[in-house]
Amino acid sequence: MTGFPFVNETQSPDWHAHFDLLSASIERLLTGSETALTWLSAERSDFIRFNGGKVRQIGNVSQGRLTLRLIDGARQAYSTFTVCGDPAADLRDIADVLSTLRDGLCDAPDDPHLMFDQSQWTQSTRRNGKLPAPDALLRIVTESARGHDFVGFYAGGTMVRGFASSAGSRGWYEVSNFSFSWSLYDSSGRAIKSSYAGDHWDDAVFAAKVEEAAERMPVLGRSPRALLPGRYRTYFAPTALQELLGTASYTSFSARTQATARSGFYRLHTGEAALDPRVTLTEDLDLNITPRFNDDGYQRDSVPLVVAGRSAGQLTNARSAREYGLEPNGALAEETPAALAMEAGDLDTADILAALDTGLYVGNLWYVNFSDRMNCRLTGMTRFATFWVEGGQIVAPVDAMRFDDSLYRLFGSELERLGAQPELLQSDWTWGERATGGMKLPGLLARSFELTL
Repeated sequence: MTGFPFVNETQSPDWHAHFDLLSASIERLLTGSETALTWLSAERSDFIRFNGGKVRQIGNVSQGRLTLRLIDGARQAYSTFTVCGDPAADLRDIADVLSTLRDGLCDAPDDPHLMFDQSQWTQSTRRNGKLPAPDALLRIVTESARGHDFVGFYAGGTMVRGFASSAGSRGWYEVSNFSFSWSLYDSSGRAIKSSYAGDHWDDAVFAAKVEEAAERMPVLGRSPRALLPGRYRTYFAPTALQELLGTASYTSFSARTQATARSGFYRLHTGEAALDPRVTLTEDLDLNITPRFNDDGYQRDSVPLVVAGRSAGQLTNARSAREYGLEPNGALAEETPAALAMEAGDLDTADILAALDTGLYVGNLWYVNFSDRMNCRLTGMTRFATFWVEGGQIVAPVDAMRFDDSLYRLFGSELERLGAQPELLQSDWTWGERATGGMKLPGLLARSFELTL
């Protein structure tokens, strides 16, 4: 690792102290039987966009948003607004918001599915990372990407989530991390896509990832292999598996969608279907990439979702629990996994191409969506870093093709081996704000994968 300087995290706003001040002030302003649930989402982040190996856009964002829920009996109202960190200004806004919410409660009907945790608890996670200062990042990118058409996007800094209940609960989550996704393009317009994410930046790790991608660039210049529609032996890199599971997870593990027969894994949940016994999926809070509490005030624990190929649990938010007579387990409002982990197998990274022998190596997928939700059938396109392999050697790129296949097949009858070294893929979502969460996934070798055109 080089001696480049790193960001001094003490420069970040003291959101913890400010949130304590605001939540205490909210509680003093409550009257009668009112209850307040307060949620803070804040960050201080650097964003850098690269094109052609040069900086095209750079900036720093410091922002905070507060969601205040006012509950009185079976009625509730809420408002989300910006907080600036100035106590006087933010307290004035809070007083105005509370007044507006009280007016709204006067005409609000009872909410039949309202439920929130009223116990008292305290939970805190604070993790300082080692992040590159922008000038240091620019230098290592310039050094590593020299001679390549490097296109990428970096986001890094401190993310904060806070919860406070007037019943006495307090939750705090403050971490410093980064995500960096980039592609190396050749003159044909094809590219090798790579990523690097974590809490502790290491120049050597980044440089090695760029070099690994660069070593495959000569293959992109070869004539692409034209494949006919059909089924092909295929290895899915963790990033490709992330696209499949990410789409399936929108509905597949939700208590609400399972209760209404809209889950992608509905047949798995009912016991009508099963996956390969080597498939185990968990909402794994021990990954420490997402808060251990939600905005209903429930603490979150890890939830086994699929164990040995069979359904083992579901993500149950308080509203679903109230409506369907279930027990809430701290799931987010959308009941999607925030830290999905898949158990690893026995296929070492060094042996992947040899085990594949002849077939497709799929590095990325895109435009993934359901084509048949009841059978967990997904369609989409192959993307960058999709290669044709013969005799354990990459011989040619493969132009983008559409696929249509079921996870019941890929995780069932067609699953041959799982990777031995799962990769932690932190969320790179930055729409409106940087997101917490992600997945930890191995690669997957399938006996067949269906390409349709």
